[in-house]
Amino acid sequence: MLIDVKDITKIYEMGDVQVHALRGVSFTVEQGEFIAIMGPSGSGKSTMMDILGCLATPTDGEYYLEGEEVGQLSDNRLADIRNKKIGFVFQSFNLLPRTSALHNVELPLIYSGLGRKERKRRAFESLEAVGLADRVDHKSTELSGGQVQRVAIARALVNSPSLLFADEPTGNLDSRSGAEILAIFDRLNEEGNTIIMVTHEPEVAEHARRVLHIRDGLIERDERRE
Repeated sequence: MLIDVKDITKIYEMGDVQVHALRGVSFTVEQGEFIAIMGPSGSGKSTMMDILGCLATPTDGEYYLEGEEVGQLSDNRLADIRNKKIGFVFQSFNLLPRTSALHNVELPLIYSGLGRKERKRRAFESLEAVGLADRVDHKSTELSGGQVQRVAIARALVNSPSLLFADEPTGNLDSRSGAEILAIFDRLNEEGNTIIMVTHEPEVAEHARRVLHIRDGLIERDERRE
C-alpha cells in the first residue's frame, strides 16, 4: 500500500474563528492508481493535496506514506521525501523564467548530490520523455503554455518519484494543450506511475480510474471506474 489516510482532520485558526477544512477523511491508495480529487471551491481538496504532498500536517489523524507515519517525521526527513519520493505539477508551472528548460528540470537533482554530467543526462532524458528533446535550451518565456507545463512534468519526474501530484494541471492551458498534457498523464500511468490530480473539470477527471468527490471536508463519494 502506497498511502493510508486514517481519520484526517485539518483546522485552520483564523483569528477567533476555526475553519474545518477536513473533517475526518480516510482512504487508501495502491501503487499505480490514477486518482482525481474533485470538489467545489472550499471543499478541502487543496488541503488534502497539501497533506498528501507533505507540504502541510493534519490537525489530527494519521497519514502513512509507504509505511512511514508522516506526522512523526523530522523536517529534514520530510524535505527528503518531497525531493525524492514526490513530484509536483502546479497550475502556475512554478518554473524559473530566465533559465533553460534543461536547468529547470535539473534543479531537484542538485539537492540529490549527483554530479553535473549525470544531472544533465537525467534532465535531458526526462525532457525527451515529454517530447521536448528539441527545446532543452529554450527559456520558459520562449515556450508555449503547453510546452512549459511539459517542462514542469519533466521536472516532477526527474527523480523517479513514487507519487506524482498534479494541481489543476490544465487550468491555464487551451483545450488542445490540455489534451496533450492529459495524454502524457495517461501514458505515465500506463507505465506504472501513481498519479493524484486535483481538478474541478469533469472532462479532466474522466482520465482517472478513480474519483474522490470531496464536499465540506468529507469524502462524499469514492467512485471507481473500470
